[in-house]
Amino acid sequence: MDIVSEILSKAADNEAETLKSIRVDKHLDLEYDLGSLLALDPNDLDLKALRSGSGTDEYLRGLARDNTQLLLNQIWELPSERVDEAIVVRLPPPTTVLPRENPVPKPRPPTKWQRFAREKGIQKKKRANLTWDDALKKWVPNHGYQRALADKQKNWVMEVPPSSDPLQDQFTVRADKKKERVAKNEFQRLRNLAAAKNIKVPRVGVPPAESLSSTQLGKQLTVARVSTASLGKFQDKLPKEKVAKNVGALLPTTKKRKLPHSNPVEERKANLGILDGILNKKPKLDIEKAVNREIYKEQQERAEEKRSQKPKKGRGKQRGGVKKGKGAGKRPKTKPPGGKGQRHKPGQRSGRKRR
Repeated sequence: MDIVSEILSKAADNEAETLKSIRVDKHLDLEYDLGSLLALDPNDLDLKALRSGSGTDEYLRGLARDNTQLLLNQIWELPSERVDEAIVVRLPPPTTVLPRENPVPKPRPPTKWQRFAREKGIQKKKRANLTWDDALKKWVPNHGYQRALADKQKNWVMEVPPSSDPLQDQFTVRADKKKERVAKNEFQRLRNLAAAKNIKVPRVGVPPAESLSSTQLGKQLTVARVSTASLGKFQDKLPKEKVAKNVGALLPTTKKRKLPHSNPVEERKANLGILDGILNKKPKLDIEKAVNREIYKEQQERAEEKRSQKPKKGRGKQRGGVKKGKGAGKRPKTKPPGGKGQRHKPGQRSGRKRR
């Protein structure tokens, strides 16, 4: 017991030394802005303690502690209340204007659906993540891939409407309609973003301008008139209406159908010409090609005749029973006139000498 009492007495002495009083004396009272949790100290600093090398940090810590204690004293003087087993105080509105780098963000303007819901009194209600499906007899999620699987299990067969094609795939029709709805929602979302940023979205065929000129109005009038099935051919015109120029870029590009002949006489001549070309068709004769083919044929016949008349080479007896010698049957080499060999005299025949 003596040891325990001694430890407790030492702890009380240490706590008394470390804990300081909540009362702080200042020559001048501090200026407080409790809404911003701000306290301004107008008192002069102790220059000796501030400039001392070792005691500067201690002096600043003590000054910050004293000012914080005074600020907390002012906060606890405000009316307090208990919220969830905790004591809190209501801070007054701030009085000090703090500078900002950027302006205060403005609230987003309501979308078209939000304005409609406000007018009709529609309130957003939180839906559960799961809903009971009577057809499948189970809980089905409202979103995600499992919802798509549940739809396929539920709508595995579809009825063909009486007005539609019986060979048309109704599942493809349903998928196309879903894509159209998704595209429409995306287009509406982009329009809402443009309206929120004050971006003017042009309508079809009308430029985004506050006031249109006479030329622009004329173009729009011309485009409206030629937007019929006949491209404005049977559209009535005003007494002094002028057709706008350079509207080809606004009109749809269509290929013009060319009539063969507007005059019946020219059409009759063209038809007779086609008929004569079909009935009186004569084969065309290419004389040059025929002559070349005949010449080639004659050359082939002559070459074949020479091959048949040429004697066969081989060892054997000559005509008259004389055997061939080593150089028999060979023709002596002769040099043509004008060559590098010996020239022949005029009147002298070149060839083998008679024996």
